[in-house]
Amino acid sequence: MTDQPLTESATSGVDDLAGLADLTAAEASAFLTSVTEVASGSSPETALPILTLALSQVLVAGARLGAIQDVVPEERFEPDAADDDADPLRTGLANVFAGIDDYVYVIDPITSSDRADGSITNDLVDVAVSLSHGLKHYAEGRRAEALWWWQFGYLAHWGDRAMMALRSLHSIIAHLRLDADDEVVGEAEFDALHP
Repeated sequence: MTDQPLTESATSGVDDLAGLADLTAAEASAFLTSVTEVASGSSPETALPILTLALSQVLVAGARLGAIQDVVPEERFEPDAADDDADPLRTGLANVFAGIDDYVYVIDPITSSDRADGSITNDLVDVAVSLSHGLKHYAEGRRAEALWWWQFGYLAHWGDRAMMALRSLHSIIAHLRLDADDEVVGEAEFDALHP
């Protein structure tokens, strides 16, 4: 893998990276909008499908970042960008996921079978904070730092958190849709076969 600064002379590769930064910024913004909407508690009946779609879409953005060469900004330091207070988002999501927030996961399925406790709320907030941090650099015109941050964060942290949250949401949706009383299922099957 070769490193390529985003700011070197205008070539197709640099233009592609600039376009990727724009696309990732749009997808990060869409994710943040969805998570904030769910955390507001205004539509609890749509929380699961909205978050499932939002996580799936942002993971596609992350997969793009993970599939390309390492992005290296021209300057090898990151100017300070203060993170927003995540407590209101965390509180809102914790209210939405009350009673179904916690799960257990395998820490690293490649190197061990050790398990740990997880939280959908904490995962969503971690992803949101990381994406928001990159958006701050992007908004200030530092697309290289933003792209580097999103790429590094995807591989080191937020990609894993997003996948864990998505897996947990999938499990919740599957239980809601598939865990039904055998008698109710039998009656539905009978009705379907004998109209």
